[in-house]
Amino acid sequence: MPKYDKADVERRMAGAVEALKSDLSGLRTGRANTALLDPVVVEVYGAMMPLNQVATVSAPEPRMLSVQVWDRANVTAVEKGIAHANLGLNPMIDGNTLRLPLPDLTQERRKELAKLAGKYAEQAKIAIRNVRRDANEALKEDEKKKDISEDDRKRLEEEVQKMTDKFVAEVDAAAAAKEKEILTQ
Repeated sequence: MPKYDKADVERRMAGAVEALKSDLSGLRTGRANTALLDPVVVEVYGAMMPLNQVATVSAPEPRMLSVQVWDRANVTAVEKGIAHANLGLNPMIDGNTLRLPLPDLTQERRKELAKLAGKYAEQAKIAIRNVRRDANEALKEDEKKKDISEDDRKRLEEEVQKMTDKFVAEVDAAAAAKEKEILTQ
């Protein structure tokens, strides 16, 4: 039974790209995005829970996020969770709702966010290259076990490299688009 599985390699590389897109959606640009609060965890009922399990997050205005807390007793805990997330947001409590006005980004902060987007992209590229390495090792093992010939191994390694190049190009495109969005908002 060969160890190399093209579908698995492609799935893992695509997963790295999806993880990058998820990370990039959490980076703040000029307008409100509910994904900005995805990393926020809140201490409620004696446990740490993601914000989306104790409240509804919406963006009613382009420069404002609204967090509707389901249980009134958790409003201050949600406020603390948002403050501890270091997102640069200052929540205003209005009954069960927290309003989060988004301050303007300074040019310095924009550059920091663009650099962070580049860092996320590099992590995704590393993940893709690790998948390539694993696939190439599996191909060499298959050749050693006589499951495939040397010619097949070389052909499949080229195929893996083409997949790698395709997914790295996707990462570069996603990062470039996000950097442009951050710097021009």
